Amino acid sequence: MKNILFAAILSACFIFQSAKAQQTKIYNKGKYQLTFISYDATLDSVEQQRLVKTFYTVYPELAKAYNKKTLKAVTFVIDTTYKGVAETDNGKVTISSRWIHSHPEDIDVVTHEVMHIVQNYGESNGPGWLIEGIADYARYKFGVNNAAAKWALPDYKPTQNYDNAYRVTARFLLWIEKKVSPGLVKEFDGRLRKHTFTDDAWRQLTGKTVDELWKTYSENPTI
Repeated sequence: MKNILFAAILSACFIFQSAKAQQTKIYNKGKYQLTFISYDATLDSVEQQRLVKTFYTVYPELAKAYNKKTLKAVTFVIDTTYKGVAETDNGKVTISSRWIHSHPEDIDVVTHEVMHIVQNYGESNGPGWLIEGIADYARYKFGVNNAAAKWALPDYKPTQNYDNAYRVTARFLLWIEKKVSPGLVKEFDGRLRKHTFTDDAWRQLTGKTVDELWKTYSENPTI
């Protein structure tokens, strides 16, 4: 009986401490609501405001450019146990508190992640490498602090391939936009959301397959 009572007290204390550690603030601006949940009591209030400001700067712009029907209510969670950098699922962006502490200038992690909310491809038939490439392309185009974070698209290397995802794919998409087919990313984004994207979309919009485009890109990757 004593053991059961002791366990119950410990459980109650844990719940109390967890509730105490969780800090929630709700922001409303324009059409968008942001619920900011932090489990990190050491998160600097200035850093929190920078993350919030980044959301309200880039999210409306991304919505206008790609998907005006995107979610109007978004949640940020600063997680002390998450081992990655950040992830997004069903309108909730989880960001590692350790990453924020060690990379305080990388506030455009927000830009990449909320682009995933705007994408909203659901059970898309599109390749994952392209989806991540589009998100990093959006970060490149709409990011507010990339230079200070020392984040940039990488120079071309012969060891790369278009399906490396993230920044490598983003640079390839930027090259296509500039050299071959302006508006390609927006068109791909729309098709992915409507589930009408196919591998033949590259040829339909540029006259070349993705492999042919990469070959041309590799021969002259200047952007």
